[in-house]
Amino acid sequence: MRPARLAPRDVLALGAVGLRARRARVVLSALGIAIGIATMVAVVGLSQSSKSDLMAQLDRLGTNLLTVEAGEDAQGNAVRLPHSAVAMVERIGPVQHATATANVDARVRRSDVVPRERAAGVTTQAARTDLLRALGGKVAKGTWLNTANEHLPVTVLGAVAAERLGITEPGEKIMLDDEYVVVVGILRPIELVPNLDRVAMVGFPAAEKYFHSDGHPSMVFERSPDGTVEDVRAVLARTVSPGAESHVKVSRPSDALAAKAATDESLTTLMLGLGAVALLVGGIGVANTMIISVLERRQEIGLRRAIGATRGAVRLQFLTESLLLSALGGATGAALGTAATHAFARAQGWTAVVPPWSVAAGLAATLVIGVLAGLYPAVRASRLHPTVALAAA
Repeated sequence: MRPARLAPRDVLALGAVGLRARRARVVLSALGIAIGIATMVAVVGLSQSSKSDLMAQLDRLGTNLLTVEAGEDAQGNAVRLPHSAVAMVERIGPVQHATATANVDARVRRSDVVPRERAAGVTTQAARTDLLRALGGKVAKGTWLNTANEHLPVTVLGAVAAERLGITEPGEKIMLDDEYVVVVGILRPIELVPNLDRVAMVGFPAAEKYFHSDGHPSMVFERSPDGTVEDVRAVLARTVSPGAESHVKVSRPSDALAAKAATDESLTTLMLGLGAVALLVGGIGVANTMIISVLERRQEIGLRRAIGATRGAVRLQFLTESLLLSALGGATGAALGTAATHAFARAQGWTAVVPPWSVAAGLAATLVIGVLAGLYPAVRASRLHPTVALAAA
């Protein structure tokens, strides 16, 4: 007489009964799998969300901004860019816009009651009136420097500078050296050039008149079409500093954002490794649960064998239990990882991105873990002789 074969639906029902009988143990075992899958899905999701936000930021800010910064000569003396540096850069064919800032030797204080030696961590720079347009900066409050006020003792504060000085509204006064100046504007953070967030900016004419600036720019900014950036970069140094191009530094601010993306990818790989370790630990927990289940259910196994269940049917039963247990943990982990990605992305102001392949890969990994973790217990259960199993029980 041929032994009866269990239909797939019956196999699933039999496996589910075995799990429902030991709910607390099942939950704890599935939790290990869930933690590993949640970690891996969340890591991939947060990495993709961060990268998507970074790419959107680069698209918004542009990658065609280059800066030329004065450095030092071989003797360690500061190099000065010529007064005509901006005009020289503008003569480069592809250049669409050029502007500049200059360092100003003026200590920034909140008022005259603050000792001069107690710096606020804010520096002073002269800025051209077209600086914001070149950098894509925005004014949060007040107004930017213009042809009407660039000759006057007024300043525009970067976002961090305003916070450090306790300035919340335009119209308040601060001191640059011993000169009171009026704050006419506060900027939003400048993402491409964050060092300007910690600066009090005055007009070039005001810097020369009130703070004895020599008018030499310390940094030149230029924009050109994306396809010509590298060509412009190749000639920029010798254009602003003929014969001494090694004494100036040419850089592209957007490269820092690109480097951040590369760093994030390295960190993602590390975190995926940690998630894999957690998943491995979870798999060991499933295997342990299944082995204990086999030992506890020897009487059930012996009875099933005695009434005609084949070794294959017993193996299939315990393998199904292991798969269901792993799948439960995997599905829970995928849901938790997706929810964590959406929650964190919303907190950061990002658009949440959870690649479907990461969820599919996580679920596939749990099934593989389920097979590997349940294979030995299933084989062990199928090898129990009915007489021995019933006698041991």
